Amino acid sequence: MTIAQNGDRFKMNLNMHSSINLTTPPNAQPIFAPDLTLVGPAVRHTPAGRFQSHLTKLEALADFVTVIGAVMSSYAAYYLLGLGRHIYYPRSVVFGVSATFAAVIVLMLDRVGAYSRGTSLLRVRETERILRVSMEALGFILGASFFTNFLFSRWLLVIAFGLVPLFLFLQKHLVYVLVQHLHAKGYGIERVLIYGSGSTGRRVYSVLRRSPKLGLEPVALVDDNPAKVGCAIFELGYENRRSASVMCGPLTRDLVAESAADLVVIAIPSMQHEKFHHAVGEAMAAGARVSFVPSHFVHSDPLVDFQDIDGVLLASFGRDPRRFTYEWAKRIFDFCGAAALLVLGFPLFLLLAILIKLDSKGPALFRQERVGLHGRKFRMFKFRTMYSEAPVYAYSPKESDDLRITRLGRFLRRTSLDELPQLLNVFMGNMSLVGPRPEMPFIVETYTERHCQRLLVKPGITGLWQLSGDRNYLIHENIEYDLYYMKNRNFFMDIAILLHTCIFAMRGI
Repeated sequence: MTIAQNGDRFKMNLNMHSSINLTTPPNAQPIFAPDLTLVGPAVRHTPAGRFQSHLTKLEALADFVTVIGAVMSSYAAYYLLGLGRHIYYPRSVVFGVSATFAAVIVLMLDRVGAYSRGTSLLRVRETERILRVSMEALGFILGASFFTNFLFSRWLLVIAFGLVPLFLFLQKHLVYVLVQHLHAKGYGIERVLIYGSGSTGRRVYSVLRRSPKLGLEPVALVDDNPAKVGCAIFELGYENRRSASVMCGPLTRDLVAESAADLVVIAIPSMQHEKFHHAVGEAMAAGARVSFVPSHFVHSDPLVDFQDIDGVLLASFGRDPRRFTYEWAKRIFDFCGAAALLVLGFPLFLLLAILIKLDSKGPALFRQERVGLHGRKFRMFKFRTMYSEAPVYAYSPKESDDLRITRLGRFLRRTSLDELPQLLNVFMGNMSLVGPRPEMPFIVETYTERHCQRLLVKPGITGLWQLSGDRNYLIHENIEYDLYYMKNRNFFMDIAILLHTCIFAMRGI
């Protein structure tokens, strides 16, 4: 299998929330066995996926600008009304405080999931988040004033307490209307096929209809009961305004393809295990993602994402690991950290390069092609630790006494100093300080769908696997560490991994 073929398979896997073995033995019926323990993040490059990504960024930017406008309007009102003992603030100070406060608001909104795709009936949850985050942020500003020399007018804070939530509410409403208008024109829409037309299926249909910001348009329902075929299912409510027809089941790949469905929702919580797996396999064979309404007594699985939409619990095989503020903060931290370490460590880099040249023949810097984010290849840099006659592409040595390793190379590998040139890759954006290790192309060519999950996150210099006792084994044979990181990663986990890496390296293990 070539890298290109593996990339095609990987791209197809991006449209799935799980992985499934579609290999069919000769003269045998296809057996579909999706691995529900896999993390299949929804990193999609469809028009609807790009629309949602751009919408999230624009919404965060709109919130940032809105809060700045609200705070500056509060100061204008305070100044014009002449409330209390007037305190004059320079315009630059007001703008600086407004921008800082706006950044805090955006970070807090992202923290509580305001930029996730889910929404709530009548957008009550959205309004609740605005009120709660605004009050908490203003309370934070008030508390911070006690530890600084900057004096805040209480009247100014009172006005801001009212205007910030009001401005955000109005702006969110305008965004909501804009998204509705764009969806009506067909932008950012994903077609949904609901399997099951009973009470659960009808509830799923209703919540999707009443949550237009989701961009999920239910086009039809499928039911195995012939008596229900052709019936019209209306959304729950007093008025029978919108409906969808029931198609004849069972769910097949041809039916999914005929409906041009991007997402299949299995709305039969009591479905038998074998039938459920078969339905998942058929949906994924047609290139559709799958969500399902779990049974009432579902256990908490760290590798399955649950989302509550107006009281209907939908489970999906994994989630999108990209979080707007986290990814931006991570890239800024990577860029600044790599730049600082490259400048400060230049004398050490020069010394090591000279020692490598004196120790054995060949260049001091070793370049090797690796596979990174979304299967893209890049040149990775390391200090050379093996003799120049050693094969460029081969499995890494497991033992320190490997004959391919030079005398100085053993020290560099033991202290991880050979990894330092990868700071250039971090600076250029090919790698991150923390993430799964990038693999060589000939290894990636052997990847299964399960292993391809590693390619959904930017590779890093260090990570959980490097800190584990399993680092003596091949990386792709121990992907549980990477899957755990992908599911739980956050900025503070990255910092913790870097701290442990420093301790790990200083001990020379």
